Amino acid sequence: MYWAKLQATTIRERVFDALNKNLNYNTELILGLPGTYLDQGQFYNFPFLKEAAFLSVLVNNPNHIGCHTYSEGEKYFSGTQQLEIDLLRICAVEILGAEESGYDGYVAPGGTEANIQAQWMYRNYFMQNENAKAEEIGVIFSEDAHYSVYKGSNLLGIHPITVKVEHDTREILLDDLNKKLEEAYNKGIRYLIIHLSMGTTIFGSVDSPEPVLKLVKQYFKHYFVHVDAAFGGFIYPFSSQKKDLSFENPEISSITIDGHKMLQSPYGTGVFLCRKSLIEYVQTPEASYVYGSDFTLCGSRSGANAISMWMILMTHGSEGWSRIIQELIDRADYLCNALNEMGIKYYRNPDMNIITIDANEISEGIAEKYYLVADNYLKPQWRKVVVMAHVKKEMIDLFLLDLKKEREVLISK
Repeated sequence: MYWAKLQATTIRERVFDALNKNLNYNTELILGLPGTYLDQGQFYNFPFLKEAAFLSVLVNNPNHIGCHTYSEGEKYFSGTQQLEIDLLRICAVEILGAEESGYDGYVAPGGTEANIQAQWMYRNYFMQNENAKAEEIGVIFSEDAHYSVYKGSNLLGIHPITVKVEHDTREILLDDLNKKLEEAYNKGIRYLIIHLSMGTTIFGSVDSPEPVLKLVKQYFKHYFVHVDAAFGGFIYPFSSQKKDLSFENPEISSITIDGHKMLQSPYGTGVFLCRKSLIEYVQTPEASYVYGSDFTLCGSRSGANAISMWMILMTHGSEGWSRIIQELIDRADYLCNALNEMGIKYYRNPDMNIITIDANEISEGIAEKYYLVADNYLKPQWRKVVVMAHVKKEMIDLFLLDLKKEREVLISK
């Protein structure tokens, strides 16, 4: 896992060089294309844009429609497309262990679309290669998985299959998995999409593929495994030695990873990645006026979003990003050690930065003061803390002090 850190001046030069290779509406004779640059009445060419690389890309507003790891894409924006291609290489190869030129992908508007993209791709594969019907296809996932799995199954007409998890460890209950697999097979499901999580939204829990696949193979011979690493994708590969949810595991066929969570890029920076020979199952041949065709749910998409992620990764380099993640893990360890001393019940995967506290251990007042997110606001059982860059040790200490005072009052009563 290595990509070089670049100096700020080099990053700026690379971005402006990419923009110069894109089509320029101010200097070219363009009749056939809609003007994708931002409205000139509101976003005119401020002088400071000459030094502001990302804002310049945002104003120029390149359209990165298509999948540029598969085909060249619209030649009008070839410069910034190359930076997206480099970004995808870093995510797929350097972080998630794919082979060079062994993957396809694109920067999606978010993890929800990327997860649905995977379901769409596998559904079409089963239909085209196995003559499957939609009612014969299921997607199986833990009850802690992101709600986008339900959205996708509803949109695509396939069956959602939810598996229970153990309350304290958040591990998939294998007895319930076996029961759900048997029920699905008996109901006519013959093709399965396995949705695993690398960092669930509420708990930061991480699924283990091996025990799940061992049971799946007893019932199904046609399956694909998708990993939702929307939250964990920029944390877990840096904090854990495990590689079983990466492309180093031949069972994993696609992965979602979000930039607008841990990477702190603008919203609209999800990433969808899959192994070669799969993305063509969602090609849209009707998009014949799009050079290189289209393979995505969204169609037109912001090139600026892709550039923002590339700039952030280049600013830190792999070594710098690893240090950042280690600092966050250390702070999460610090909080957990203090909770242990107070005897407060919580769940945390030790390689993640989410600490989810039993709702019975914390008052509504403290939860509201520190904006702790509940698993269910109608009847909360858990409240989560997410240790990110803004969560300094001083803030953690204030939170712990309030917790300690609250518990002392309860004990005195």
